[in-house]
Amino acid sequence: MDLRKLKTLIDLVAESDIAELEVTEGESKVRIVKSSAMPQNQMVMMQPGMQAPYQTAPQAAPAPAAAPVVVAAEPTGYVVKSPMVGTFYRSSAPGSAAYVEVGSTVKEGDTLCIIEAMKLLNEIDTDKAGVVTQILVENGQPVEFGQPLFVIG
Repeated sequence: MDLRKLKTLIDLVAESDIAELEVTEGESKVRIVKSSAMPQNQMVMMQPGMQAPYQTAPQAAPAPAAAPVVVAAEPTGYVVKSPMVGTFYRSSAPGSAAYVEVGSTVKEGDTLCIIEAMKLLNEIDTDKAGVVTQILVENGQPVEFGQPLFVIG
C-alpha cells in the first residue's frame, strides 16, 4: 500500500471520531486503531499468511497511585500549532541559524520552522504578526497534529 494512502488513512482516523479502521487492498491489510490512553495512533500491517499473535485473557493492571495534578499555565498570546505530524526543525540545515529565536519580531507570512513529514520539508509560516515569546518544541523533536509550537505576543 502506498505511503500517501497510509498517511491519509491515519489523518482520517486522527481527525474523526473513528476508533478503528481496517482496510484490505489486494493481499495487503492495514488496521489503524486510535487509543485514547496514548497520544499516537497504532498501525498494524499484516502480510498474507500472517496471523495475529495469540492473546490470553487480559490481566488486570494494578491500580495507579493517585498523583498530584499539575495544571500547566495556558500561554498568553497567539499559539502557532503544527499543521501535520512530523519532525520539527528550527533551521533549514544543520548548523545554520534558526529561522526565529525568542524575542524575534515576525510579520505575517514569515517562516518559523520546518516540519519534515515523509521525507518532505514543509515550511511553517506565521499568520499573525508580533514577537516570538516562546518556542515550545526542541529542535529534532517529533510533533503531532495540532501540537503548539510557538507563542507570538
